[in-house]
Amino acid sequence: MDQPIELTLEQQFSIRSFSTQVQSMSPEQAKDFLVKLYEQMVVREATYKELLKHQWGLDSGSMWA
Repeated sequence: MDQPIELTLEQQFSIRSFSTQVQSMSPEQAKDFLVKLYEQMVVREATYKELLKHQWGLDSGSMWA
């Protein structure tokens, strides 16, 4: 994991578009948006963890939980 992940052109464009949108927000809008974005990131991480636990048989139904 020492090498940075290469982004596709589509991903790079999406980041640039996102940057443009954020630049046009008021500071209050940007703060609200940042909190919502962080909440989505936390939910996504929790979802990935649950999916991996299930996939690896580590969920509460297994004998290893």
